[in-house]
Amino acid sequence: MSTGWIIALIVIVVAVALVAAALTLRSRGARRGPDLKRRFGPEYDRAVARHDGDAEAAERELAQRVERHGDLRARPLEPAERERFEARWTAAQERFVDSPRGAVAEADRLLAEVAGTRGFPDGGQYEEQVAALSVHHAHHVDGYRRVHRAAHDGGGGTEEMREAMVAARALFDELVRHDTGRHHAGADRVRQERVRDHHTPWALHRRQAKES
Repeated sequence: MSTGWIIALIVIVVAVALVAAALTLRSRGARRGPDLKRRFGPEYDRAVARHDGDAEAAERELAQRVERHGDLRARPLEPAERERFEARWTAAQERFVDSPRGAVAEADRLLAEVAGTRGFPDGGQYEEQVAALSVHHAHHVDGYRRVHRAAHDGGGGTEEMREAMVAARALFDELVRHDTGRHHAGADRVRQERVRDHHTPWALHRRQAKES
């Protein structure tokens, strides 16, 4: 076989390999969107909205979060740690009736601390901690954002702070009661309903009754 034929065959083989690689990447890209939407649920929609409807940009951001934090294995809490955290949360809830802003500030600190104890990035790195939590607790992480805003922005009324506390409680329960953040979306919805129905503190209800 002449040198020219050999070169031509090499060129053909390389071209076929490049086309195959491009098709593979395109196929992976086509699958990535549904996979990320399934994994992140409401967090996917928030990311798209934050990128002004640009789904590709949102998916790149979410894929980067998975790359950074997807392998994180949260360490279980010791029984004494769990009891201590739950007692502090109960105290924060009861404090709400007299000091709503102090209660949400304590809830914000407590979520940062329990997440750090579980092995997520330290609470001093709030944005990175939220990004990691979103990978493993996508259906509840926005409760942390809401209580963080209520604690730090200084705006919002009592009802907004009450709703932030209730939403944050769902994430708190996930962090203190489970050894992993990977849960089925249906189970998440059931658990969130239980939080709303059974874990809303009497103090929050009483405050709402007084204002009605």
